[in-house]
Amino acid sequence: MPRQSRIDAPLALHHIIIRGIERKAIFKDDTDREDFIERLSLLFEETLTPCYAWALMPNHVHLLLRTGSVPIASIMRRLLTGHAVRFNRRHGRSGHLFQNRYKSILCQEDAYLTQLVGYIHLNPFRANMVNDVEALQRYPFTGHSALMGHTSHSWQDAQYVLALFGKTAAVARRNLAMRMRQWAARGRCPELTGGGLVRSSGGWRAVKAAHRDGVRLRGDERILGSSEFVQHTLKAANEAYARKMRLHSAGTDLSALIVAACAHFGIEEKQLGSTSKRRQVASARAVVSRMATREMSISGSDVARRLNVDRSAVSRAARRVDANSDLAEAAGLIRMELGLAESEESQQ
Repeated sequence: MPRQSRIDAPLALHHIIIRGIERKAIFKDDTDREDFIERLSLLFEETLTPCYAWALMPNHVHLLLRTGSVPIASIMRRLLTGHAVRFNRRHGRSGHLFQNRYKSILCQEDAYLTQLVGYIHLNPFRANMVNDVEALQRYPFTGHSALMGHTSHSWQDAQYVLALFGKTAAVARRNLAMRMRQWAARGRCPELTGGGLVRSSGGWRAVKAAHRDGVRLRGDERILGSSEFVQHTLKAANEAYARKMRLHSAGTDLSALIVAACAHFGIEEKQLGSTSKRRQVASARAVVSRMATREMSISGSDVARRLNVDRSAVSRAARRVDANSDLAEAAGLIRMELGLAESEESQQ
């Protein structure tokens, strides 16, 4: 059976699980772990990707992320490639370090975010890497120590998570500590380790009970949430894919976007890939970057190659449109010129 594509969307919540190939170690010492954390910091801050929970284990990693200005797949490609190159060079090895496919589960936030924070941060305790739950508060290789105020990471959104547990940091930390002890007593919580009908519905007992009552639940291994959430997510993903195919069949691709943007700003196409800092050129780059990556599902890498810049420059340029009303207006006019506005309205 062919593998299904991963699902992503702006602001989507993802539980990412990265495993070493053949379950082998991806960290051999603290230097490896600290290098990985530094890589997380650079990537998440550059791409404005919120991180709510994380844990580094000897042969796997858990991350709880929200899609920011760059698709999760692009971030993971950079993260895993960078760590593998560094790890192999440092330890004198060659070949693949990670399994070919990391696991990405899109999660229903209101139902699962707090539970996933606990599940992820309890991994070292379940693996007997710390003596007790309280010891996790000072363990440096999960995000729990930052939540409990013993360390801080600029790229980890501890405030957002703490707000889910109490109105003040002190109250939130007391409540979180209590919940961590309760979650630890529940065991491994397999219902949180993946999506799908069974896990998303509370186990086989809940699925069978619903079936007896005549309820047919919708499930998907890439999604953790209620049947309604699964159905809504799949519908949105299918619509996005269908829209991309419609644009492609109509000839509305990156080349068409570049032609339209250059015509709007009165510049030549070759100037987009030059080092020119003229306002019109910079504005055209920003609009192309934003519309291509956010509206036309074109990868940042493809845009970067066409504009002769790196991926981070594409991300920064795209964010300029969100913060500048003149650029946003220009994007709207180009959108109408290309027929994108009509396509969007037809889906609403």
